[in-house]
Amino acid sequence: MKFSQIKEPDLQKPLMIAAMQDMGDVGSIVIDFINENLDTTVFREVLPSYPAYVIDNGGYIDLPEEKWEYRSGKDTIVFGGGSGQPSSTEELNVLCQDVINIAKKYSTKFIYTLGGFHTKNPIGKEPKTFVTTTSLEMTDQVRKLGIETTPEASIITGFNGLILGFAKMNGIQGIGLYAELNEPKLPQYRSAKSILRTLEKMTYQKLGDTSELDLMADEVESKTSGEQMDKS
Repeated sequence: MKFSQIKEPDLQKPLMIAAMQDMGDVGSIVIDFINENLDTTVFREVLPSYPAYVIDNGGYIDLPEEKWEYRSGKDTIVFGGGSGQPSSTEELNVLCQDVINIAKKYSTKFIYTLGGFHTKNPIGKEPKTFVTTTSLEMTDQVRKLGIETTPEASIITGFNGLILGFAKMNGIQGIGLYAELNEPKLPQYRSAKSILRTLEKMTYQKLGDTSELDLMADEVESKTSGEQMDKS
């Protein structure tokens, strides 16, 4: 992987929000939303060593222009988004360690990550967000805020789970927020909205007007229901 430091941001003990594309594009939707609403600026970039896929344009292919960005705003580092994750476990581990190194460099005390929580239970238009943390003590604090924690034991794969393990190994407090979704292959804007609301409650920060996410969710649902009617 290639890491490029573009500039040195003026940060003092920022919180970090780090997530990558996952099922329902939840990670990317939330990261893009935060970057837009907090008016963050790029200070570091990561390029993969090799492409994980190619794009077939119908008779000829293109290579994806894939990169991941570290961006800074007021007392905040935002990492991730993009259109995918590293193609190998080795590169994923290298990337997680780089995120930890950046967190340590700027004396970050908390790393928040986020993603989708696939369920077969109907969720309607108000998906719940469940939280897990790197310590029992922190989980107790989360529950006192009235926030639900993950309901059962499970394995969290990919960056949006593994970064919590790296945080714990390095003595940094980590919190994962995972919102319910039924259709992992469709963009889940309502799940992203649920995470943003929970993140605001936990960080005591306003992250922006989420009404646009409702509009995008309505558009996806309208298109999907239309396609289902065409098939019937």
